Amino acid sequence: MKETENPSGPSDKKMAAVCGLYCEACRYFISTLEDPERLKWLAAQANITEDEARCYGCRSEKRIPFCATCKMSSCAADRGIDFCGECDEYPCEDLKAFQSARPHRIELWANLDRIRAVGYRQWLKEIREHYTCPRCRTLNSAYDLKCRQCGEEPGCGYVAQHRSAIELALKNR
Repeated sequence: MKETENPSGPSDKKMAAVCGLYCEACRYFISTLEDPERLKWLAAQANITEDEARCYGCRSEKRIPFCATCKMSSCAADRGIDFCGECDEYPCEDLKAFQSARPHRIELWANLDRIRAVGYRQWLKEIREHYTCPRCRTLNSAYDLKCRQCGEEPGCGYVAQHRSAIELALKNR
């Protein structure tokens, strides 16, 4: 997604997950909006239907099954908080297990700390830059080792910082 193509607006809380993930940099979200063929492939990889694979963000009505049953989201709702970092029990065991399970979650603690420090609107501006190609300004996911648009390597700052963990996870799928 080009930097200027943000359908939800630059500070829409729907793009800031309760757990600290950045929804616009999710490959399911990107594929839902831009790449039907990649969405079919992702659905097949996850053994879900193409419709189930469509996602518009963790706070939206249409989420992938993994996010639709999120423990953190329901817990935050029950506690009346917007983000896990606001909780007295942060980081809880569920969030710790979630964070350690996949490389696109490596920066959850930093994200939640930043949201707490500057608010989600400012964090969204900053995190968008972290996932944007330095050459062509295309938004990439944590699993796009090179830019989806221009082929720049790495495709974004996140990949530059965590490439080895991402490659290992992709290799072990």
